Amino acid sequence: MKQIFLVEDDREIAKNLTRLLETEGFSVRHAPTQAEAVQLLGQETFDLALVDISLPDGNGFTVCTQIKQAQTIPVLFLTASGDEASVVTGLNIGADDYITKPFRPRELLARIGAALRKAGQVPAVFTIQNLTVDMVNGLVKKEGRELFLSPLEYRLLLLFINNPKTILTRDRLLDELWDAAGEFVNDNTLTVYIKRLREKIEDDPASPQIIRTVRGTGYRLGERHAAQ
Repeated sequence: MKQIFLVEDDREIAKNLTRLLETEGFSVRHAPTQAEAVQLLGQETFDLALVDISLPDGNGFTVCTQIKQAQTIPVLFLTASGDEASVVTGLNIGADDYITKPFRPRELLARIGAALRKAGQVPAVFTIQNLTVDMVNGLVKKEGRELFLSPLEYRLLLLFINNPKTILTRDRLLDELWDAAGEFVNDNTLTVYIKRLREKIEDDPASPQIIRTVRGTGYRLGERHAAQ
């Protein structure tokens, strides 16, 4: 049975989440404060952490850092804020994903399932062509120079990295990116984000080698050999 570490100060939300997760077959350990989270972290091992950004005696960023130092598990942030800066901070300190309250139970379970499947499948640092993605620190570099991606662009890139041999259809990308940054993503905006991401990571955006188009189907990650 997978054990979820839930760090959430709202007792009602924690109770409902615990009930939902236990119904789905998870075991849940709850900590309402940063201090209690640190104490539990030293006593038990977990498979995944759900961490609220706002805590009464600190914040989720500190808890995330402590989790990542103690255990190699995915961390998903729960945030009531649509503030992009908070999301960027969370990704930069190593969070694997985030979900904005209020969220649909089905969406949360899908995110948890995806994070658990990906855990351990992809190295902490992924290199393709002349692009390096440090997923522990949330850093993307091209030929050693750091690139600044929006939260949605970063999440889009991770989708390809975490599914290196899979053709990702536009429908699947839309499902995965649904409300990922507190904004509606439709077919037209997906095209815009693919274009923006390519402009940042590709040597020649007009002839992409990292995110390649599979005509009539979707997109796939390119080959991982280094560019000459």
